[in-house]
Amino acid sequence: MDRIWMTKPRTSLEYQRGVDEFLEQAAQNAGMGNRIYCPCVRCGNKSLQLVKDVKGHLYFNGINSNYQKWIWHGEGASSSASVNFNFTNVDVGVDENDNENENDDDVVGMVNDIEEDFVDHHEKFERLLGDAEKPLYFGCTNNFTKLSAIVRLYNLKAGNGWSDKSFLELLKLLAEMLPQPNELPTSMYEMKKAMSSLGMGYKKIHACRNDCILYRKECKDLECYPGVPAKVLWYIPPIPRFRRLFRNAEHAKNLTWHADRRINDGMLRHLADAPQWKTIDRLYPEFSRDARNLRLGLSTDGMNPHGLQSSSHSTWPVLLMNYNLPPHLCMKRKFVMLTMLISGPRQPGNDIDVYLAPLIEDLKMLWEEGVECFDGSREETFTLRALLLWTINDFPAYGNLSGYSVKGYFACPICGENTCSKRLEHGRKICYMGHRRFLPQAHRFRKQKKAFNGEAEHVRAPKPLSGAEVLDSLSGVEVVFGKGRRPSNTEGVWKKRSIFFDLPYWKDLLVRHNLDVMHIEKNVCESLIGTLLNIPGKTKDGENARLDMVAMGIRESLKPLSEEGKRTFLPAACYTLSRFEKKQFCSTLAGVKVPTGYSSNIKSLVQMKDLKLINLKSHDCHTLMQQLLPVAIRGVLPKEVCNTIIRLCYFFNSICSKIIDPSKLQQLQDEVVVTLCLLEKYFPPAFFDVMVHLTVHLPSEIKFCGPVWLRWMYSMVRYMKILKGYVRNRHRPEGCIIECYIAEEAVEFCSEYLANARTIGVPKGIEERIESRSGFKVIPIDYKTLCEAHYYVLQNTTVVDPYMCEHLSFVRTLHPMKAKNEKWLQAEHKRSFSSWFKRKIETELAHPENTISQQIRWLAHEPKREVLSYSGYGIGGYYYNTRDHDSRSTTQNSGVMVEAESLHMSTAKDKNPIYANMLYYGVIEDIWELNYTQFKILVFRCKWVDNKGGVKVDENGFTLVDLNKEGDPNDQFIFASQAKQVFYVNDPNGGRWSVVLTTKPKLYDRGDVCDNIEETPSFSRGLPESDDIDNEDVAYVREDCEGIYVEEDTTSRKKRKRT
Repeated sequence: MDRIWMTKPRTSLEYQRGVDEFLEQAAQNAGMGNRIYCPCVRCGNKSLQLVKDVKGHLYFNGINSNYQKWIWHGEGASSSASVNFNFTNVDVGVDENDNENENDDDVVGMVNDIEEDFVDHHEKFERLLGDAEKPLYFGCTNNFTKLSAIVRLYNLKAGNGWSDKSFLELLKLLAEMLPQPNELPTSMYEMKKAMSSLGMGYKKIHACRNDCILYRKECKDLECYPGVPAKVLWYIPPIPRFRRLFRNAEHAKNLTWHADRRINDGMLRHLADAPQWKTIDRLYPEFSRDARNLRLGLSTDGMNPHGLQSSSHSTWPVLLMNYNLPPHLCMKRKFVMLTMLISGPRQPGNDIDVYLAPLIEDLKMLWEEGVECFDGSREETFTLRALLLWTINDFPAYGNLSGYSVKGYFACPICGENTCSKRLEHGRKICYMGHRRFLPQAHRFRKQKKAFNGEAEHVRAPKPLSGAEVLDSLSGVEVVFGKGRRPSNTEGVWKKRSIFFDLPYWKDLLVRHNLDVMHIEKNVCESLIGTLLNIPGKTKDGENARLDMVAMGIRESLKPLSEEGKRTFLPAACYTLSRFEKKQFCSTLAGVKVPTGYSSNIKSLVQMKDLKLINLKSHDCHTLMQQLLPVAIRGVLPKEVCNTIIRLCYFFNSICSKIIDPSKLQQLQDEVVVTLCLLEKYFPPAFFDVMVHLTVHLPSEIKFCGPVWLRWMYSMVRYMKILKGYVRNRHRPEGCIIECYIAEEAVEFCSEYLANARTIGVPKGIEERIESRSGFKVIPIDYKTLCEAHYYVLQNTTVVDPYMCEHLSFVRTLHPMKAKNEKWLQAEHKRSFSSWFKRKIETELAHPENTISQQIRWLAHEPKREVLSYSGYGIGGYYYNTRDHDSRSTTQNSGVMVEAESLHMSTAKDKNPIYANMLYYGVIEDIWELNYTQFKILVFRCKWVDNKGGVKVDENGFTLVDLNKEGDPNDQFIFASQAKQVFYVNDPNGGRWSVVLTTKPKLYDRGDVCDNIEETPSFSRGLPESDDIDNEDVAYVREDCEGIYVEEDTTSRKKRKRT
């Protein structure tokens, strides 16, 4: 029997005939009281129904189009082995014609594509090809082979993080369930052996325990110390991985995205828009002529593979990022390449160049000679070359890779020997102030003395050295590798000549090593919060900090006062918070409820007993600096200090945007310099460690290199967490990591040949997750509310617009006396349009030659009274909940914002209002799915804030709303696709107001949609102005706040006396 009817509309005659023929055939094989399995999309052959009931289901729900072999209804059910269970659920937006359960795996093609990897292992290739063609069991009819079953199962294991134990139990159970005999492996050894055949190899290179040499090439037979070498370098050659990447046609096409599909509008969207990329194009036109040539980034950092079980072990993975890819892919796990693993337990430190030698040799060969590679997209062979753009590291690793000494008086690698620094006598630390030198020569701050260090500033900003100048300065530097060995000449700021200068192009790069914004932001955040809350061990204020200011001859009013006994009184500085203000600050953060996936639970970071924040991770600090800290300090600090901190947060928010306007970077540079100078006015010198100073150089790096989010450590830190999860044997952590990485690499490669397997390294979007919809139930709604929702649908559907205009003209003609009263006309239009529209369409349908579309026809018939109601729904990269659900949750997903055109009246008696676009804020009361029979529409019923008196913008640019001030109760609905998510934080200043904070959608692998990447949301509509630029007489002491009592530390006093 023909199956084409299964794909036809349920209202068509062909579908009705098909259902009758199907039921007639099924009834002949019916048993159990004339009952048959119902194959509709909701039942999925899971329940027995009467034939007449099945017929109703097929008309109402439709038949599951994947059910092509009618084994439950008398067709080909000769063997239980051929049973295909179809449990298909109905989802809005799911195409019922997608045959998701068909097995179209191209396993044989996959094996043939990697044939060249087995040139020296022909027997191994033949065995692999045999597994790809061998059926899983005798009589297997769903095209599963031994290899495809192994690959699919391992894909599930790797994608869901199953343990070896649970996976082994599943294998044994499946082997028992399948017909005997079958080819499914029943041990992890067999599974890993099969997967390792698809993976790519690695090299184990022994190293000296003192990190002075690798035992390879001419040194292979040398022995630095007797016995077996204590350290191992696990090297994973990148060249075979690059070749395999280009064999895939889709990947090969993406690898030229930067030249073929990149938006070129002058904005910094991708690294290809930045001068560093363009400098390579200008200096090396032969390299840039072929867009397939790779531009890479390198990152490395230490990690503890034992987690919390050990604090001394340090393993160093070295990762490569591929910047040829679109921005939404180049930092994803799938395309981040592990190239080497330097074993612990000790970190390599300055000797890391010894371990990087094999990788640098491959990169040098890729630059000078290139390798032959097959392009699967263009189906041609070409010579692949590659270039390393820069490294991405935290600041200590920056020094290890660059060879620059990032400690001491000249710790800033950009300022170099012109770094402005001063050793604090009492704090015994070095501070890095003098940011006035980065101001224009005529700036007023340069002449102010009292507010800064007591001196005017006439020095110009230092110029960073170029790569060629750095290389010249390294000519006399002696390089000695190995723990316990030191060069004879240890003077100067350079510790070694970096191995990266072996790359011929390295000296020509504008930026060779990136400052990591993630770690800079974290350190600045911890210094700010520690100082504001006076957290022991974190604060930059204290007795020593005050004594240092006295020694420098500044801020005498803040000097510590010794009292009887062992206590010292510190007067309240302008940045000091009273106990009440600390409570207010901590209570604001403890009361914050953020959207799902926005951050960790902020409440768990706040310790109300001691009034401090604990266990702050890098992303927690990012969340605080980007949005929450500016809100929490509102009203708890003097205006000038509060505005300065808000300016600093605004700066970090701006540089983290995913799309940067180059014309605004100079303004951003000027603003951060002024902000740092203002911080120098208010905060003690001890506050200005090198991490605070490095913020002044971030805008120039963005100018040269492009957006920050493609050059920071977040992706690498997440990747290192994945590597830690690979450890099964605590005695051999690096071996576990390498073996699991090779297996996952094979799974990722195989997933590209499987019909419905999802790749592990590219996360799912919110709509694709199973949990994206929750708490659904069918409920009836009253007719008035239904009409209101229906009118909103009609009003915002493009195909209905001509009817809207026609009806409005009809109302004007019908009521000529009120034609000038726009307010009355709109009300009458809204009241009568739905019924008029229905009659209009019925009249037109009566004509045989009408051109009414199916969409118009079903819209005119109104939705059903019963709606599907959800408590949670994921759409557009956001996950929403109703207000009722949020009240019982630790997250806040019910806040929404929409930009809409509406009528605006000057007064209540205004008869001629005007239309204008406005932002509306509200909370979701209900999430409904309106059923128009042939299609469904998702709407939010919201409680909106009245824009008149319920919304305001304060002097710092914060948007505040009064959630108790309700807007028009007759205008509640919006399409779910129109909403943007916001969340509300209670204003620390008290009262009924809440601060509005926006979030960004979580969009992942969406093809070309990456060109429309959202900006990082800002907490404010503009940068707050400072009123303290001309004021040299700063009020350093707070008269409205109690001071701080410090218990005398006898050990520190003895040290101070000795000095």
